[in-house]
Formats: sequence, structure tokens, C-alpha cells
Amino acid sequence: MQAFELLFPLVGRTNAKLQAMAEGRKGVFGKLAAFKSQHEKVIWFHVASLGEYEQAKPVMAKLKEKSDAAILLTFFSSSGYENVIRKKQPSVDGIFYLPFDTVANGDRFVKAIQPKLALFAKYDIWPNYMKALQKHKVPAYLFSAAFREEQSYFKKDSFLREALKSFSHIFTQNEKSLELLKQIGYQSASFTGDTRFDNVKALSENPQRFPVLEKWIGEQPVLVVGSAWQEDMDCLIPFINKNRKYKYIIAPHEIKSEKMGAWRKAISKQSELYSNFKGDELTKVVIIDNVGMLSSLYQYAEIAYVGGAFGKGLHNILEPIAYGIPVLFGKLKKVGKFPEAAISQKYGCGFEVSGAEDFLNKVMFLQDEEVYKSAQSAAKKMVEENLGSAQKIVDHIMKEIKG
Repeated sequence: MQAFELLFPLVGRTNAKLQAMAEGRKGVFGKLAAFKSQHEKVIWFHVASLGEYEQAKPVMAKLKEKSDAAILLTFFSSSGYENVIRKKQPSVDGIFYLPFDTVANGDRFVKAIQPKLALFAKYDIWPNYMKALQKHKVPAYLFSAAFREEQSYFKKDSFLREALKSFSHIFTQNEKSLELLKQIGYQSASFTGDTRFDNVKALSENPQRFPVLEKWIGEQPVLVVGSAWQEDMDCLIPFINKNRKYKYIIAPHEIKSEKMGAWRKAISKQSELYSNFKGDELTKVVIIDNVGMLSSLYQYAEIAYVGGAFGKGLHNILEPIAYGIPVLFGKLKKVGKFPEAAISQKYGCGFEVSGAEDFLNKVMFLQDEEVYKSAQSAAKKMVEENLGSAQKIVDHIMKEIKG
């Protein structure tokens, strides 16, 4: 890891994301020292990127209610950090990059912030940081954990297993993860569910409003496409070009002008970028060329499609489901990595599509009034039956640290 830390800035010169991660870590210990000088008590949360931050938000909010400690949040990736740092986060007092996982950095970090607690979301576990937390007797917790049999923790003689077992308690998303922990002799764990349900419920109850879009939509049904990649648009564009029922709001995963321009050329209907959109009624497709709107855009959808499954991985399908609407997504390559997809299909509000023709068939299926109402009810039921994870986690932690 020490060699990686030295080479990282050099490699970063040829990759914008790696360069941002290297630049963002410069002077981080000075920033941490300044933060600590302003806060006597600190609770440290660490997340890998934006998706894990969404899982951490409700836990941070609940801990804020229970404790007078400052919340310090670290990110590993630049995409998560850069998105979150843009606006004030109500439950967070300081946001930083996590210094690379070396023995020296781990010890220096823990000494610098002297956290009362450390909490990690889902899976981003760093062995040297775990050793430092143990050395300084800081209780550490992993929440919304989702494990799979093929992960390193469950292979014989894995050095990561020691890091996993050093947590004071692990809160899992599902029963399968709990069973895997028991198989390696880890007993201090409990099934509390996925904290994203708490987060998406809160988001859906207070969405941002967009008057220009609302006037443009009028009474016409809308299909919202969230976190779209090229593979998703290859599946959707044939439908968009032929179907007259819907207006379309498309939020790309990456805001790249050349990619959005190519999509607009391939779409036969009149389209416009949101930054230039004035509400022209002839426009049938609006492409969102900024970040931060998507979770609120689903309020306008009759049906949602969430991208990523055909490529690197499915994005957040729980956001549209929280608005009580059915969601479609591509055929998953690694089903075990996204358990919420299987759960949504079991409830009857999530629909996997294999390609353009299957997408058409699924949308036509959902146009049956009874089928659609059933999917709506299933979406509401799925969210309501999975709320409360953050409260369970915080209750357990507060009881443990007070006891």
C-alpha cells in the first residue's frame, strides 16, 4: 500500500478521476487537525462513494439527535466526495478524503481526530485503519453490510478476515450476510436491513420542485430514465422514437456533452438540454445536464427506468420505488451484488429487461390499469416494510457504548 500511495499521483496524471483523488488528499492531515481543534467530540463515518453515503445519511441523522459529537465524514472516491461537497449536508460537520490505507496513515488519522466511534457503510473496510482503531480502543461498526460467498472475507487464510472480525458489531442488510458471518465464527452481528429505505423515504417526502418541468409535463405521463449509460440508451431509444404516450426525462450517469449530443441525434423526437430548456411544448425529451436533481425527478414519473445493470452495476432503484411507482432495469450480470433488484421483483414493483424488445413488452404490460395499480401498491409496501433500519442501528450502538 505504501508503494501504491507513492505511485498514485503519477498514475493520476493520465486519469482525471485518479488525479482528483490524489489532489484531494494533499494536505488532508492539516485539514483534519484544524477540524479537530474546533470539535471536542468526534464521530467518524467512512463511505466508499455516493451510494454508500446515501446509506449513511439516515444513520448520521439519528446519531446527531442522540449525541453532541461532531460528525466527520470521509470518502474514498472522488465521484462521491465531489458530489457531496457541493452543498451543505445537514448532519455532517466536516467532509474529507480518507488518506490511503497505510500503517502510518491509519495511526496518524485516528490520533488526529480521536473519534469516539467509527462507522463504516456496506463494505469499504481498510485493514490498517481497523488496526489503528483497535490499538486506540475506538469502537467500530459496519452497517448495511451485504456479503457474498465469493468475497475475500470468506476465503481461507484471507488477511481481510481479521479486519472484518475487528468490528464491535456488524449490522447486515440481509439474512444471507448474517449466515456468512456465522460461518467464519463471527457472532456479534444482527440483521437490521438496508438503511437506504430510510433515506429514500425521507427524500420522497420532501422533493425539490421544478416549475418549468411541471408546466411542460401538464397531464401527460412521464417516463424518467435515471443514471443512463450508453447500453441503457441503446435499449431505450427505439422505444422513445416510436412511442407517443410519454414525455421523457433522461438523467445521464455522466454529464458528457459529446455523449448527450449523440443521444439527441439518435432520438427522432425534439429534445433539449435542461440547462437550455424554457418549457417548449414541442419538446418531448429533456436531458438533464447537471447533478443533484435525479432523486426529485422521480416524483413526476409514471414509470422509471434505472440504468447501469447492463454495464458496471445497477444504480439506485429504491429512489423511484419510494414514490410508489414501478421501476425497470437491465438484466443484471451479478445478481448477488444488488439484492434490492431481486426484492423488488419479489414484491412486484421491479421489472428486469433483457433488451429493447423486452423493454417494450414490459412497458406495455404495465399499461394495463390493474397491473399498474398492483405495481404501485407493491412499491409502497416494499418501502414501508423495510423502514427503521437506521433507528435499530443507532439504538444498539447507544445502548452498547452506554452499557
